[in-house]
Amino acid sequence: MPENDRRAARRGSMTRRGALGLFLLPFAGSLSAAPRPLRIVSLDAGLTETLLMLGVRPVAIADREVWEKWVVEPPLPPEIADVGTLLEPNLEFLQQLRPDVILAIPYLDGIKPLLERVAPVTTIGIYTEEGRPYQLAVDATRQLARLVGKEEEGEALIAATEAGFLEIRQQLAPLSARPLYIVNFMDPRNVRVYGRQSLFQDVFDRIGIRNAWTGDTNYWGFATLGLDGLATASDARLAYMEPLPEGAGGTLTESPVWNAMPFVRNRSIMRLPAVLMFGALPSAARFAHELAKAMTGDAAHG
Repeated sequence: MPENDRRAARRGSMTRRGALGLFLLPFAGSLSAAPRPLRIVSLDAGLTETLLMLGVRPVAIADREVWEKWVVEPPLPPEIADVGTLLEPNLEFLQQLRPDVILAIPYLDGIKPLLERVAPVTTIGIYTEEGRPYQLAVDATRQLARLVGKEEEGEALIAATEAGFLEIRQQLAPLSARPLYIVNFMDPRNVRVYGRQSLFQDVFDRIGIRNAWTGDTNYWGFATLGLDGLATASDARLAYMEPLPEGAGGTLTESPVWNAMPFVRNRSIMRLPAVLMFGALPSAARFAHELAKAMTGDAAHG
């Protein structure tokens, strides 16, 4: 091809590429840019732990100190901001965060109008009068997964939780004959004991453990009573969860009431790390895992 013809062909090719580039330019952003993640403020630890397990980090939560003390796992990334206490979040700071959505629970309905001045509020109830926290935690997982576009991850979390329960049920079958109290100490003389309507009861049902507490519970699934109220089952074991109130450990060992308890005399006591009693699926799985670890370790050393 003569040199002049080659130059003309190159000019034509460049012109066509330039035209194609101009045509695609308006679409380039939509082709390459991923959707901006939702800016979520989560005011409930159970919803927050679920988001984290789905691979989503909220921009802020309430009560980071409560998380560090009671939730523990999954660890809270340091960049997640703290908007203050659950019932009195810092509204000015909330506005500065520019959230797309605020996640709340029915317990916060009283401040919902204030929150709605900042951003749309999505209320998700796990602890309700229905008294089915585990099933509602499954429903909440699916609702959150749809919200953040993580439906597959949501189903995987549900499936993994159920599979973990089945494995633990088989593991604990030889140790499941005796009933078990699960408590938090309020002070050296009083406890919260968990029963019907609690997340822990739902876990007990799934891993084949019989609850020693068959008495009434409140909306949240626990009863508050003195230590002597736990003397109802002579063969019961007791598992108590950290954290203990300051000084409670030493006071307990000196308490005649405590030392008269059947589970103390039988040395049928287990200490568990902190687990969020008002959590969702991650807390349910953590509770089952820590209880199984304590029970099998206790059997190995007993």
